[in-house]
Amino acid sequence: MDRESLCQRIGHQFAQPQLLQKALTHRSHSTAHYERLEFLGDSVLNCAVAKYLYDHHPELQEGDLSRLRSNLVNQQTLFTLAQGLNLGDLLLLGEGERKSAGHRRPSILADAMEALLGAVFLDAGFAAAEQVVLRLYVPFIEQMDVQSLGKDAKTQLQEHLQARKLALPKYTVVATQGEAHAQLFVIECEIPQLKIATRGEGSSRRIAEQVAAEAAYNILNKIKP
Repeated sequence: MDRESLCQRIGHQFAQPQLLQKALTHRSHSTAHYERLEFLGDSVLNCAVAKYLYDHHPELQEGDLSRLRSNLVNQQTLFTLAQGLNLGDLLLLGEGERKSAGHRRPSILADAMEALLGAVFLDAGFAAAEQVVLRLYVPFIEQMDVQSLGKDAKTQLQEHLQARKLALPKYTVVATQGEAHAQLFVIECEIPQLKIATRGEGSSRRIAEQVAAEAAYNILNKIKP
């Protein structure tokens, strides 16, 4: 995917292309990298998601709104969104980061996702950045179960299986990639009784297990009881 396709998918054409260039540049590649944009994007994201939840969930109290927002703006969700946009293919990385699969590392992809939002904010203001956030996030928000607020994917999957009197999933490390200081774990989540097997990637086993569990949980939700 090229940058033009990325702009089409997020629904924003940059008047200042250099901002998009910076948002896609990791510090290992150049001194003009995305970390300051990431700082801005984090604030834009939190504000946009908070406003949407406030407007569309009047029944929720402050604590529930905060937990719901936290579930939406965490690294795992940002990583999932970045994967959906194939953002890793567009990142400019130093040779070392590229060789260690930095373009697939959850932390880098999540940071770049926030930097992209910061770049849109500087390019066209908050309203434009908010529209990009909503374009990406509303599908996630509409699928969320308010009853599962604060529960991670592994917990939700476990409770779902227990309710159906099924055995708990098995998590297996199927691969590790990269140098010791920057490893990428690939975890398989298997539910033998349902013949379901999903995989997740992450910079730690815990994150990779959560990604794999979320994928399995999403499959389960599509299966009629």
